[in-house]
Amino acid sequence: MMKGSRFKLNQNHAPIHEALETFRRMRVVPFDVPGHKRGRGNPELTEFLGQKCVGVDVNSMKPLDNLCHPVSVIREAEELAADAFGAAHAFLMVGGTTSSVQTMVLTACKRGDEIILPRNVHRSVLNALVLCGAIPVYVNPEVDQRLGISLGMKREQVEKAIKEHPKAVAVLVNNPTYYGICSDLRAIVKMAHDAGMLCLADEAHGTHFYFGGGLPVSAMAAGADMAAVSMHKSGGSLTQSSLLLTGPDVHAGYVRQIINLTQTTSGSYLLMSSLDISRRNLAQRGRQIFHQVADMAEYAREEINAIGGYYAFGKELVNGNSVFDFDITKLSVHTLDIGLAGIEVYDILRDEYDIQIEFGDIGNILAYLSIGDRAQEVERLVSALAEIRRRFQTDGSGLLSQEYIDPQVVTSPQDAFYADKCSLPLRETEGKVCSEFVMCYPPGIPILAPGERITAEILDYIEYAKAKGCNMTGPEDSDILRLNVLTGRE
Repeated sequence: MMKGSRFKLNQNHAPIHEALETFRRMRVVPFDVPGHKRGRGNPELTEFLGQKCVGVDVNSMKPLDNLCHPVSVIREAEELAADAFGAAHAFLMVGGTTSSVQTMVLTACKRGDEIILPRNVHRSVLNALVLCGAIPVYVNPEVDQRLGISLGMKREQVEKAIKEHPKAVAVLVNNPTYYGICSDLRAIVKMAHDAGMLCLADEAHGTHFYFGGGLPVSAMAAGADMAAVSMHKSGGSLTQSSLLLTGPDVHAGYVRQIINLTQTTSGSYLLMSSLDISRRNLAQRGRQIFHQVADMAEYAREEINAIGGYYAFGKELVNGNSVFDFDITKLSVHTLDIGLAGIEVYDILRDEYDIQIEFGDIGNILAYLSIGDRAQEVERLVSALAEIRRRFQTDGSGLLSQEYIDPQVVTSPQDAFYADKCSLPLRETEGKVCSEFVMCYPPGIPILAPGERITAEILDYIEYAKAKGCNMTGPEDSDILRLNVLTGRE
């Protein structure tokens, strides 16, 4: 369905869901995969997930279409998604938004191409650079010194990068960051297009922008060429389901070819039907739902700030450039003023109060509010934070605050990842060039990426984050006592 078509599609329709319901009623005898045969072969799984669920865990067949080459119900579901999100084309993705992000990069870039991007990207972006051999041109974001978090890309930084790298093929933008920070997406899109470059948007945390009044602009509305939309985060679909949206100037057939390089040929109908049903829900009720979510987040922000010691930040950060806009549904809270690292508050909330929040880092926590939250749970979170301050507040001296450290890039991620390497004890790697990733997950933004020099400051951060309880991932050594570094590179 092309953007701007004079035909409005029926958003009350959910073709994959409807086809599965028809299939269920037919009671077809299964001499195909999956081998559990509608759950009969695995009664424990059926008891755990339920007969309705395993009964539609089916393989591609003519009545249900094929995700690799959709021609019927999946194609119709994608057209409905494109219409709902204001895109020229939409692709149902069953490999998470990681696969959507990687498809964007692999579509835009070939080996040796330059791509302009902020360094505080999700690891999926840098993984794509390892795969395709593109060269990153980093726009290092400013850091809010009080909060220790990275902000958006300044317009003049992007303009400078485009001017200095006129042969770059694309600019990638976070819309928003994990903390809700938005760059001036419309201006960046215009700069990219004026220079003959594509503009790609990682909207893993921005699904609701397409259905919310008063929220930051969505990528498609801003004119971006591609956007990776994490429907399972704020859109209500099952974990691992995502959408890839494209604009009118992107060749949809080529995008499909890129998707099929890495995406499974056995697309899960549980994931696809969840995308279909969730798209319908958002098209019908999204504006009302996300208005309520925004109101809940604003209420929680006011209540948390009234406790004292915490800082639940919001629209006051907006400065018209590096914080061009702010996603008010993001309930991010700075914790260092009560003497606790964010990850410590995260652990206390889970262990003492049975509250699971999205993540805690060195200085902040993020409580992810979306379509399934209710006011009483928000009240419980606010009360728990007040009690944590009373019970656990300490002197905060000696706490680190910086979430982002400017990298020293020596070589491309692909060259470093595949180069000759050796393993060294953590502290012996100072001054060497890293050949692997190190990150706290979530949010999955690398502290170190392949091709970057390891500094004393970075090693201090890694050891501190480990000691505080951050979930450190990435290296070959799961204990992160050693790192792989390039041999012969000082």
